[in-house]
Amino acid sequence: MNASTFPDIALSLFHFQAEANPVYRDYLSHLRIKPSDVGALHEIPFLPISFFKSHDIKTGQWLAETIFKSSGTTGQQTSSHAVKELSFYLRNSQRIFEQFYGPLFNYHILALLPSYLEREGSSLIAMMKQFIDKSGSPHSGFYLNNNDVLVEKLQTLRAGTRKILLWGVSFGLLDLAEKFEVDLSGAVVMETGGMKGRRAEITRQELHDFLKKRLNVPEIHSEYGMTELLSQGYAKSAGLFNFPPWVQPVIRELNDPFCLQREGKAGGINMIDLANFNSCAFVETQDLGIYTSHGLEILGRIDNSDVRGCNLLVG
Repeated sequence: MNASTFPDIALSLFHFQAEANPVYRDYLSHLRIKPSDVGALHEIPFLPISFFKSHDIKTGQWLAETIFKSSGTTGQQTSSHAVKELSFYLRNSQRIFEQFYGPLFNYHILALLPSYLEREGSSLIAMMKQFIDKSGSPHSGFYLNNNDVLVEKLQTLRAGTRKILLWGVSFGLLDLAEKFEVDLSGAVVMETGGMKGRRAEITRQELHDFLKKRLNVPEIHSEYGMTELLSQGYAKSAGLFNFPPWVQPVIRELNDPFCLQREGKAGGINMIDLANFNSCAFVETQDLGIYTSHGLEILGRIDNSDVRGCNLLVG
């Protein structure tokens, strides 16, 4: 798949899901849109992400092998994403990571994800278990609140030849960096968002500047993922997220969700994720961003949208 074939594949998937996905079909009917009239990529309507809170989003009839659930504050309704084959999600996630960072077996993977380890149904935890297993390193693993042990492990591993990947929820990395000044030069530090209910929210730039100083790394990497999508994006030093060939962000105007925004202009983020072929590949998120040929810049959440899962830092 490449840029020239993506529109045709996406359009074919749209027509299939418009018929075989009851929720998406009813949504299009409510909009009085006939799928047969949609003949171009820019004409495809996106399903609001809130539907994952109130409906079972499936294309076709099948039994879910697992159900991913988003995090949320007490009493808040959370999203659920039925997954037909967990193995597909795991292979897809590994393929995306290795596209940007190389083979997992080159890394010691240390996951600092306390808020995710404490609940069930996290797509991030499922992905990290796969990464830890495929790394083949006896030193790879999860860390909850044992920062002393984590720091000792990080210092020990620096003497080896494998790369170190420290993957953490934002407040966990911030806690670590406040308590310890660790030399992680040469390591990859990956933040995956998440300040909800734990710390006062700060900008991503403020977080990265503090982590770079305290952990002695030139850049902080970021992962963009959500319960409702089976693919992820990654941002390196420039802070722009890039995605695999089967994922394409589309920016919509804030005042008209059915009108697309011009390139380089801020708006609501729609995501086309062809990996969602068993659910819905066309999702209207509640994130704000700017998309150009260089990547996707996340500006934060759209005002009055629900606080959701991984992507919780304001721009």
